[in-house]
Amino acid sequence: MTLEEVQKAVDTWIKTYGVRYFSELTNMAVLTEEVGELARIMARTYGDQSFKEGEKHDLADEMADILWVLVCLANQTGVDLTTAFQKNLEKKTSRDKERHKNNTKL
Repeated sequence: MTLEEVQKAVDTWIKTYGVRYFSELTNMAVLTEEVGELARIMARTYGDQSFKEGEKHDLADEMADILWVLVCLANQTGVDLTTAFQKNLEKKTSRDKERHKNNTKL
């Protein structure tokens, strides 16, 4: 799926099954919650913590949850994620095309 298709699919799902979008502020809080859930899995998988017995740890599902809410926010605020991502990639390329190559830490 392209980003445009993802945005349309989320919008269709919301209008078909979700009744309406949550408010932008609620979705921002939900996004923060979802990032926290991803952080928990990362800390337990790659860090020093361990999973509790029966604790959910589906990394891909948590990333998809984050993408879902981010797409909801984009749809609500009129952001075309394809255009936004292309511009962001151009910005990073222009700004950082030599920076990382010249970083002795890398």
